Amino acid sequence: MRTVSARLAAVRGGLGAVRGGLGAAVRARPFFFVLLTAGLLSLHLVLPPLVLSVTRKPPDYASVNPSLVTLPRFLASSEIPFATRIGKTWNLALFWISASSPYGTEWGFAVDVGDLVRMIGASLLVSAYFALWRYRGDVVSGGGRRSTTSGRAGFVGAAISVLGLTSGPCSVMGCGAPVIPVIGLAFAGLSSTTLGFLKDFSAWSTLAVMMAMATGVLYLGWAAGATARVRADASRRPA
Repeated sequence: MRTVSARLAAVRGGLGAVRGGLGAAVRARPFFFVLLTAGLLSLHLVLPPLVLSVTRKPPDYASVNPSLVTLPRFLASSEIPFATRIGKTWNLALFWISASSPYGTEWGFAVDVGDLVRMIGASLLVSAYFALWRYRGDVVSGGGRRSTTSGRAGFVGAAISVLGLTSGPCSVMGCGAPVIPVIGLAFAGLSSTTLGFLKDFSAWSTLAVMMAMATGVLYLGWAAGATARVRADASRRPA
């Protein structure tokens, strides 16, 4: 029992250190954190259709889902089961952009509620990583040299979180085909096998990178929080 209690206490202490380190890093540079998050989110939303417009064809149609005005009433409805309301809202398209071709749809890019939540989460995760990385270099380590490896890892994570996106619900084959990485849509003539490989590779690689980034945030947050706590305790001791 004591061992279990000690482990739980250690976990709580570690999570407290992570919260403290992350909070200190964000408070140290709040504008950096907010601007970086907003910039990454903008890239998630703007870069895919921009790449497709340059490499394939400029879009000729864009629309915001007109049913969004009825969303509050739908969510407040007591006649529809709660799980149904959440599920339909999660898959609700917010906007879509597409380019037509003589055979139908050249390419399409759509963002639903689930996509937006994922984009915000990825942007916050990458921003937290960079905020902690800078905080450790500037404050906790006394302005010492930052780890270039950690910095490169952060840039790789930011790039993959944006370029690893999938487009939906339309693809190079037109609406109804499986969603594939946006970068795959930039190339014409790819076989279905190649597109399927890109889809699976994008999904798994993006998941792996985001898990690595989350691990990095936990470690950097714990290290920053633990070191800051030691310094705070040392400052309170009588000389």
